[in-house]
Amino acid sequence: MVEFIQDLWAFLRVRKKIWLLPIVVVLALLGGLVVATQQSSLATFIYTLF
Repeated sequence: MVEFIQDLWAFLRVRKKIWLLPIVVVLALLGGLVVATQQSSLATFIYTLF
């Protein structure tokens, strides 16, 4: 996983696409939120926020 992040960072830096980093981070956080709320008691608290 660390190697993937290093490769992604190198790609963004070399191609001058640093502006994509916030988008990638937000998508990763949303994906983690979806995984965390699958069949858990945390889901009821997350659904009340939206």
